[in-house]
Amino acid sequence: MVVFWQPSMDRRHFLKHLAGLSAFALPGGAFLQTLRAASGQLRKEHKSLIILWMTGGPPTIDLWDLKPESPNGGEFKPIKTSADGIQICEHLPLCAQQMKHLSIIRSLSTSEGDHQRGRVLMHTARRPDPAVQFPSLGSVVSNQLTPEELALPGFISVNGATEGPGFLGMNYAAFTVQDPSRPPENLKPPDIIGTDFLQSERVRRRQRLFYEIEDHFIAQHRGDAAQAHSDVYKKAFNLVASPLGKVFNISSEKKVVLENYGANSFGRGCLLARRLVEAGVPVIEVDLGGWDLHQRIFPTLKNERLPVLDQGMSALVRDLVDRGLWSSTVLLWMGEFGRTPRINPNAGRDHWPRCWSVVIGGGTLKGGRAFGSTDTEGTDIKGDERAGVGDLFATVYHALGIDPALKIRDAQGRPLAIAEGKPIAALA
Repeated sequence: MVVFWQPSMDRRHFLKHLAGLSAFALPGGAFLQTLRAASGQLRKEHKSLIILWMTGGPPTIDLWDLKPESPNGGEFKPIKTSADGIQICEHLPLCAQQMKHLSIIRSLSTSEGDHQRGRVLMHTARRPDPAVQFPSLGSVVSNQLTPEELALPGFISVNGATEGPGFLGMNYAAFTVQDPSRPPENLKPPDIIGTDFLQSERVRRRQRLFYEIEDHFIAQHRGDAAQAHSDVYKKAFNLVASPLGKVFNISSEKKVVLENYGANSFGRGCLLARRLVEAGVPVIEVDLGGWDLHQRIFPTLKNERLPVLDQGMSALVRDLVDRGLWSSTVLLWMGEFGRTPRINPNAGRDHWPRCWSVVIGGGTLKGGRAFGSTDTEGTDIKGDERAGVGDLFATVYHALGIDPALKIRDAQGRPLAIAEGKPIAALA
């Protein structure tokens, strides 16, 4: 049976490491009830966030903000898109067709040029802090939007693990799908002779036995962590007994659909993301790695990264639009940081958080826009249209119908805004 938990996290291990620190692992029950009450209506509206995460730090100057007149511009040329006045890389022709649905923020400025620190910042909108584990964007959205009756996890990470739920607790951690081409292991009910009803009933009998033990343990006042352990297993039982588990089997899609997304893990992940949105999952993150391009950047982009990105991302946008899901789904493309305008001696680009681009669309956002700009060399932001990661997160929350001013409490009970910024008015 599949369980939405960390590897090797058995009962004893979990309670040893979390129950003794339950105040840090999970917020208080009264606080969670307040959050549930505030987001009850949103949960009924079935909204979703898809994060396309580019591990390694993509060179956005070569993708979304080209500088053809500058020595920093490199080898690629810009092409027109379906959005008036917006040009992107010639090696993203399929994405160019979908740009009327998307917008580019070309003036994002962040503070972390280290991979891990940048990863934490771009997932939590906060710089790493050893004293506080902040929740990721996906965990906050999952907390706000996941219906209690949903058998599937509220946050699913495809092609690799993502950042954790921090002080929101393990109920809002991402369930990781390592290979989108195959359903997760142990998802099927036990093999027995009989009908689907008999299989489901056997799972339910096991569940009742499990809860006799769990309820006795919780009654001993072991803290919020023990309840979280029980809640996670409840979702696992519900999924095994539910037909929703079939959502992970993308082989049931038509051949033409599989071909549209591409025969690679990113394309398959994007297809799985669309299926999970249809099934009611609020947050899906799909990872595409290989962007740490300190050398040979242009042949690697042209022959390896960009064809995969172009096919998978464009198919996802087109599919969501065609199926009437675009207005209820927000898509966010980003990585840890951008890469240097100046090309290094190894024909690559290094880390550059000062000014770079992200792509966003869907929900209540305006499509076909470009917010902000960089100078002709790509070394700094022009004008006053500068955006921080807090503004980016506020824009995402606003597009999903979540109040960016909402406050959540950390382990010490301190109220913290989910976004230290304001929605970008030109896109909201």
